[in-house]
Formats: sequence, structure tokens, C-alpha cells
Amino acid sequence: MTPELTVLTLAALLQVIQFSMYSAASISQAGPKKAAGPRDNAIVLTGTAGRLQRAMNNHFEGLILFGIACFVITISDQSSEFTAACAWIYLGARILYVPAYVFGWAPWRSLIWMVGLIATTLMLLTALI
Repeated sequence: MTPELTVLTLAALLQVIQFSMYSAASISQAGPKKAAGPRDNAIVLTGTAGRLQRAMNNHFEGLILFGIACFVITISDQSSEFTAACAWIYLGARILYVPAYVFGWAPWRSLIWMVGLIATTLMLLTALI
């Protein structure tokens, strides 16, 4: 397995962790009966639960582009030390993004997000060169 696919797998596991944290916080806030219900009416989460939900959703969005970058690099046999470093930087940024979002580290949250996006973009551009 390429380093990029290893990091993609770890990023997916990070998503599982984020989902678990969000689920626990949302159940705590909304209550188990409401959380287990059909959700015909949207549950609006606030505070930590809401921030965990938004951080998780943001990771889903970033994970799509990062997954494409890992796939393209791997399938085209362009894995290199540079693309592997970009992948690890992406993962590090995504790990740091969670507490940055939850604890409201402004402007660091946005800067951390940008680091992950730049790392992914560099992988995509490398695949084209």
C-alpha cells in the first residue's frame, strides 16, 4: 500500500472517531429518545455538539478531495516522498482541526484548514505534472 493510501485509511478512521465524538455529544444534548427518533424535525445542535458536527461535516468535504488525490497519485504510480509528505500534512491538519473548531481557536482553525487544503491541492497538481 502506498503511503498516501495508508494516510487515507487513517483519515477515514479519524472520521469514525469524529463521528463517535459527535454522536456522544449530540445524544448528551438532545437526549437518547430524540436522537434515536426518526428525525422528521431537524435537531439543531449548539455548543460543543454543534461544533463537533460541523467539524465532522467539514472533514467529509475535505476527505472527498483528499481521497481523489490519493487515488490519482496511487493509480498513476506517482507516489513520491513529496506526495507522501503532503498526505501526512493533510492528516496532521485534519487532526488539529477538530480541537481548533471545538475550542474556537480563531484564526488558527482557518489556517489549519488551509494547510490541509494546500497539501491536497499540491498532491492533485503533482499528479498533473
